[in-house]
Amino acid sequence: MIQHQIPKDRWTRDTTEALVYVLDTGVFGPDDDLAHPLAKPGGLADERMLRHDQRVSNGWRELRSMRTGEVHRHTGETDVKVKLDLDGTGRCEASTGVPFLDHMLHQISSHGLLDLTIKAVGDTHIDDHHTNEDVGIAVGQALSQALGDRKGIYRFGHFVAPLDEALVQVALDCSGRPHISYGLTIPTQKIGTYDTELVKEFFVAVANNSGLTLHIRQLDGVNSHHIVEACFKAFARALRMATEIDPRRAGAIPSSKGVLEQAGAN
Repeated sequence: MIQHQIPKDRWTRDTTEALVYVLDTGVFGPDDDLAHPLAKPGGLADERMLRHDQRVSNGWRELRSMRTGEVHRHTGETDVKVKLDLDGTGRCEASTGVPFLDHMLHQISSHGLLDLTIKAVGDTHIDDHHTNEDVGIAVGQALSQALGDRKGIYRFGHFVAPLDEALVQVALDCSGRPHISYGLTIPTQKIGTYDTELVKEFFVAVANNSGLTLHIRQLDGVNSHHIVEACFKAFARALRMATEIDPRRAGAIPSSKGVLEQAGAN
């Protein structure tokens, strides 16, 4: 049986409001916080909360079991394999042949709590452009697969990430309508061997192939590495916020139209 917690600052409200709060929120916690008589085991609230929680839990388990994506993209320039699990723990195996891109993919996984496995072989003897873009395409397609029809998610996410002097804001919408507004001003052409113009190309590829509406704003920063890493971290946290399951939505599509487009679907 799932246990329930009603915050103690709500005990001063009248019993009707307390009951409505419990039924609407489904917030879970230990038994020792069940101070309100309506929330005692075996009471009216306990019985109705249990039914509510079972419905939410069943829907959550169903959604979580499907929230994965796998893509194999093979072209004359690259061979890219991506596996993505939205409900992961931040495990990442990234081997793209582009060390700085691998470092940024680890940021997405770690701070977005996505499990990512990415292997890519490309024509990096020419430059990193094709590999960088095709990894972005495959990540976007895997993300679109994992989201499916977007049932039950929060849909919108935003985060402002600081990294020393750098401060970057990312806001996104899992709308199914690809768009990117990119506002980074990176002062150097390269970070190590990585061309900094490829940062935009990566996010354009992800947004176009996942159906994200994506806004990236640099609020401060002078160090190129700090700016780019803050961007990837902010993206990861915003994506996590947008794609997590909303227990109040109970599996419904988060749109007044009742449908969201799925990128790449016919």
